[in-house]
Amino acid sequence: MRSIIFTLIAFLVINNLVTAQELKSPNGEMKMQFSLNNDGTPTYQLKYKEQEVIKKSSLGLELKNDKKSLLNDFEISKAETSTFDETWTPVWGEEKEIRNHYNELAVTLTQIATDRIVLIRFRLFNEGLGFRYEFPEQKNLVYFVIKEEKTQFAMTGDHTAFWIPGDYDTQEYDYTESKLSEIRGKFDAAVTGNASQEQFSPTGVQTALIMKTDAGLYINLHEAALINYACMHLNLDDENMIFESWLTPDARGDKGYMQAPSHSPWRTVMVSDDARDILASKMTLNLNEPSKIEDTSWIKPVKYIGVWWEMITGKSSWAYTDELTAIQLGVTDYSKVKPNATHGANNRKVKRYIDFAAEHGFDAVLVEGWNEGWEDWFGKTKDYVFDFVTPYPDFNVEEIHAYAKSKGVKMMMHHETSGSTRNYERHLDKAYQFMKDNGYDAVKSGYVGDILPRGENHYNQWIVNHYQYALEKAADYKIMVNAHEAVRPTGISRTYPNLIGNESARGTEYQAFGGSKPNHVTILPFTRLIGGPMDYTPGIFEMEISKFSPNNNSHVNSTIANQLALYVTMYSPLQMAADLPEHYEQFMDAFQFIKDVAIDWDKSIYLEAEPGKYITVARKEKGSNNWFVGNVNGNDARKSSIKFDFLEKGKKYSATIYADAKDADFKTNPQAYTIKTKKITNKSKLSQLSVPGGGYAISIKEIK
Repeated sequence: MRSIIFTLIAFLVINNLVTAQELKSPNGEMKMQFSLNNDGTPTYQLKYKEQEVIKKSSLGLELKNDKKSLLNDFEISKAETSTFDETWTPVWGEEKEIRNHYNELAVTLTQIATDRIVLIRFRLFNEGLGFRYEFPEQKNLVYFVIKEEKTQFAMTGDHTAFWIPGDYDTQEYDYTESKLSEIRGKFDAAVTGNASQEQFSPTGVQTALIMKTDAGLYINLHEAALINYACMHLNLDDENMIFESWLTPDARGDKGYMQAPSHSPWRTVMVSDDARDILASKMTLNLNEPSKIEDTSWIKPVKYIGVWWEMITGKSSWAYTDELTAIQLGVTDYSKVKPNATHGANNRKVKRYIDFAAEHGFDAVLVEGWNEGWEDWFGKTKDYVFDFVTPYPDFNVEEIHAYAKSKGVKMMMHHETSGSTRNYERHLDKAYQFMKDNGYDAVKSGYVGDILPRGENHYNQWIVNHYQYALEKAADYKIMVNAHEAVRPTGISRTYPNLIGNESARGTEYQAFGGSKPNHVTILPFTRLIGGPMDYTPGIFEMEISKFSPNNNSHVNSTIANQLALYVTMYSPLQMAADLPEHYEQFMDAFQFIKDVAIDWDKSIYLEAEPGKYITVARKEKGSNNWFVGNVNGNDARKSSIKFDFLEKGKKYSATIYADAKDADFKTNPQAYTIKTKKITNKSKLSQLSVPGGGYAISIKEIK
């Protein structure tokens, strides 16, 4: 922490004579007003540069089995304002330093009939608003059950939105672009199949939600610091254009078990007339607590490859044998069954990946399907499905560990839980210790399928607490976590920086399941990545999957240049080169960019941005003068025009540009690219073609 400025002014409001409080952002461009309606209902509204962003919207919580909910009949007993300004250093990230600067209004409300106290805390940053409910320790509100949170976000018009269906179990959908009024009519078509899913409303959508108004304002709705609370969705009243929070229920239909003192996550509203400001904002991180891990020296960004894509595409299998239709761990004897010829996690193949990683400078190798149980893991709601420590006969943990160590390569663990959270928790200590004993510093965990206990789902309070438990337990063992199918991130990586990645969205694997829309990666940074980095697993070079997996006719809707750019545009300290080694060996000149690109940064500059259309980012490698630029393009061809004025004055650089060829096409000619090298300075400019589903990547190195 470099500097803190903190001032406090308290106002005692007697007899509720003053019911309105105003708060301005540090730069004065954002204004928030809090007030009480005549019936004592708390409300807020938000303006940006005098334009209304959120119309008057009500706040409160409906309680279960309680005579009086926390919705109205309030009076203001106290209002406090303050200013906070600090600069903090993340363990890893897009920036070397992050400024946390906001003005705060804390309104203490007393419910007249019950004498219960609720505090609503507002923090107004230059880029948006965060607010949460706080429940101080008190006699009249101790234990309570949330039936529903009634937070509203009243829109000013029929905005254009990029949305995915509200779902208690998955975020793995392609985005739909539509007017808010069109969500209901397009909802059914937006719902595609998944291993576990449950929608709740034909106008329900998920956060982070990005919208654009007719006046050109960009609005993002999300949440921050989701801990011990249910994940929030949004349900749209499409007659009045009002979003209302919709929490994820548990198996009983309850949406939160609370004990005072406690608080909700932050509800966030980002707004700007420049889309780049949304991408550059660190407001979500700033609304989280500082790191609770004192010694973070063991937390390091990772560039890895893995035995994964060949299973996803059907070329190889996770299962060791095809003879078993059911197994019981500790009972089934794998030495007595015939192995199939497709099991991917075998010693010979894994060593091939280790050799490739060592030759090309990768930090780690992920291996999936190494442990017993994959023949009988999915769709059975089976509790004891994996033990996370027993390998198949063809995978020798000690031998592979020794071989990888001799090559200077780390192994990355895979824990698929099959949604059985109780089973995972009872094995966690043993599984994490097994990792440490065998040199694994990071784990990719998975939660495919319906959650156990039965009736629970992926995003309710109980399961959110499970993810947090696994993360904190991993920190005890100095293990980094990359959680797949878990709840979407909300900036918790600031507090627990061992959370180096999540999936929680439609990733590259869906390119093997029929494909994603070509503009998918121009939307994700505005939505899913607002809460934290994504393990998107880019780097696919062979787009026709049938060429190496004959039973899969899927096509990857991207060009090679687009795949390279993702290493810059899809920020993550955990980056995978996801394709097969033999495909990279066919295009070693393009593969060079993946080898060169950094995964930790001193500075990030968003050069161009329009959701659903294009994103161009420049990033400076941490601790060096090297820069990398990435551009991903949407559905229409365009010329990207950028300046290199972010480079240091007076210095010369060599820029290697990996771009779409003129005849490149994500459908018919995705492997057509050009590579050229030119000298540039901070006065140089670039005009570069990006085809649909295409883009470009640039490696910039200082000429000494």
